[in-house]
Amino acid sequence: MKNWFKFTFNTVFLGALILLIALNVVGALIEDALVMKTVMPLFIPVYLIFFFIRYTSLGIAFISFLLFSFLGDIAPMLFSEDALIEGSSVLYILSYICLIVMVAPKFKVLEFDKLIGVYLLVVFVISLYFLFTIYSMLKVIIPNSTEVHLYGVKSITLIILTFVSFGVYLNRQTKQSVLFLTAVVFFGLSVILSYINLYYVYNWSLELLKRILYALALYVMFKYVMSREVILKKPKEIKLEESYSSDTVLS
Repeated sequence: MKNWFKFTFNTVFLGALILLIALNVVGALIEDALVMKTVMPLFIPVYLIFFFIRYTSLGIAFISFLLFSFLGDIAPMLFSEDALIEGSSVLYILSYICLIVMVAPKFKVLEFDKLIGVYLLVVFVISLYFLFTIYSMLKVIIPNSTEVHLYGVKSITLIILTFVSFGVYLNRQTKQSVLFLTAVVFFGLSVILSYINLYYVYNWSLELLKRILYALALYVMFKYVMSREVILKKPKEIKLEESYSSDTVLS
């Protein structure tokens, strides 16, 4: 019965992902701005509704991540067009910081192999170099210095998040670490497509792909939280009596 319920829940939760993607595809195909603007804020509430069908609690860091991400999703309703990019950037930066807080306790430098440590350092330095190059280009193109600075902070936060997640994966290589790293990669790709649409060329197909990646990132992150819930629920220990009375033994 439990296995059947688990199978049904996983199927329903996957159905929620497919439903959200389908709504975005329909909105993109009919090119309805209202539909596209309305669907985005539904991501987190829909996942939460299905999550609480089976689970009853969430960690503070993850709740904070969901809150800031949701506020970032509804940023067009909260900020004027002039302040939209800055406001949403701040909210998403805070959401990524919450994810760093979630995974940071598992990032134990002293447990790393020296080769893994060197590899991570090289990847981190290369990422910072590319970020600095793009940042220098944007300073020339974009007149709004606040927007450029927020781009830098947001990118550095994502690099640190990816760096820590990748380090945990290399050191542990568990299902949890794979799920968390996968979600972070999806978030990163979604942000890159957002930058391309914003600063290079806008294309509805890129916007659709960005939303699909974002929906996948949230889906995988919820799966990560679910896997943690399963591990945290340890079975009760069965205590065996070390000594028995003579009557019990004879019987």
